[in-house]
Amino acid sequence: MEKVIGIGGVFVRSRDRKALAGWYKEHLGLDIDEEWCGAILPSAPPGDPNGGIWSAFPEETEYFGPNQRQFMVNFHVADRDAMLAQLREAGCDVEDKTEDNDYGRFGWVTDPEGNRIELWQPPETPPS
Repeated sequence: MEKVIGIGGVFVRSRDRKALAGWYKEHLGLDIDEEWCGAILPSAPPGDPNGGIWSAFPEETEYFGPNQRQFMVNFHVADRDAMLAQLREAGCDVEDKTEDNDYGRFGWVTDPEGNRIELWQPPETPPS
């Protein structure tokens, strides 16, 4: 049986793709190619417990934020608190709430078009 072996990409509808790509470049450090308004993200090696995930959430979830967005992007970061502080300093829409649990440290920011982004700092020791 064929199966998914990693995240192939995250695609976002945008009213102004160049401006939105610029926001991701400036505030999240993505290496955006200005021609196609995207970035190639490194993937985790096979078996790495910090690799990307795909997950279905209940239709009534509020985890993606208070709007009607159909998706949320989760980005792996080295230091959640430093990233959130950097985003706040830049005037970005950062949620006050954070979460720490066995799966890591989580925080959230909303991009200029209303898409909620989850920032994830993995735990030092993966949960068993």
